[in-house]
Amino acid sequence: MPGVGIGSKGSAVELPFDATLPTLALAALGAFCLGISKTGFPGLAILNVLIIAELFGAKNSVGVILPMLIVCDLLVYPLFRKYASWSQVWPLVPVILFAVVAAYFLLDHLDDHAARRVIGGIILFMLAIQLLREFKREFLEHLPDSRGFRWFSCLLIGVSTMLANAAGPVFSLYALVHKMKKEDFLGVGARLFLLVNLFKVPFLGQLELINRESLKLNLFLLPALLVGIFTGGKLIRHVPQRLFEILLYVFSAIAGIRLLFF
Repeated sequence: MPGVGIGSKGSAVELPFDATLPTLALAALGAFCLGISKTGFPGLAILNVLIIAELFGAKNSVGVILPMLIVCDLLVYPLFRKYASWSQVWPLVPVILFAVVAAYFLLDHLDDHAARRVIGGIILFMLAIQLLREFKREFLEHLPDSRGFRWFSCLLIGVSTMLANAAGPVFSLYALVHKMKKEDFLGVGARLFLLVNLFKVPFLGQLELINRESLKLNLFLLPALLVGIFTGGKLIRHVPQRLFEILLYVFSAIAGIRLLFF
């Protein structure tokens, strides 16, 4: 499906509402999936990445998704503020922010076709990490929590969040090896991603991937995002977790392969 132009560096800007109703409905579905992902189904965010990249182009999708992530972060952070502390976050920040800046220069030089391949590759890499985390948990728990591993994890978090808004699985792996308690995982993640996502805004604005028209689209998608957040809290009590995980692995594989090869 060809991308609908919403503005990119050096290109004409079109109103997002010039898109057809089916396009906007699919975009709302992506926002809905993102909302659900923040309330108990974290991997579902990959479907949002795929949908938005298909509709508006891979590079533009990075700018469209980021403001929605920030809205989610602002809503989620107060819920988990009582867990962990900022002192657990600050050691991760310098390397992650360095990686974000480095990835910014890479994103500036990617065309949309190359961006699709990069995002597809990141999705498949994240899927591999998730599978490794599930089926080789004992192996991962015995990996040394060394400074080198922390730096490597932070580099991956920074690059994947800047290029594809898809750093969740890397952070999950880091937390597993670091033997974080569930409460610390939620508290550190809420703080870290709020900080990092806010840090990314001026860079994507400089690339014109966040612009007036993309923000208009975000406003249109906001109700679907909020409904997704509310619905996720209800669904998690009724959807079998194992069935959900299997479907997620399948959809993630399809998404990554499509973006990487087609």
